[in-house]
Amino acid sequence: MCRNIRTLYNFDPPATGDEIRASALQFVRKLSGFNAPSKANEEAFNLAVKQVSEAAATLINSLTTFSPPKNREIERGKAAELSAKRFGVPKPSGDSFRSKSRRGSA
Repeated sequence: MCRNIRTLYNFDPPATGDEIRASALQFVRKLSGFNAPSKANEEAFNLAVKQVSEAAATLINSLTTFSPPKNREIERGKAAELSAKRFGVPKPSGDSFRSKSRRGSA
């Protein structure tokens, strides 16, 4: 599964149309292999994004569950913990390695 596509179902607050469209765009990019389509493929690409968005919204709005909605902040924290375990210490905020190395070389 594409790592950029996130679960959108059963969250509080519910997924927005923009979130659904962003996931549809990632899905179509993955299927087509295009980050941005050529002019020749633009119409088909945009139609696919629209249709996938509509299908995803229909699916999300049709599903039922007895589970309580997930909290976005809690799920984001779980993802950060998993990432830290998988890849080591998370990136520090603020100064990056690149900006420090540039200062030293100037």
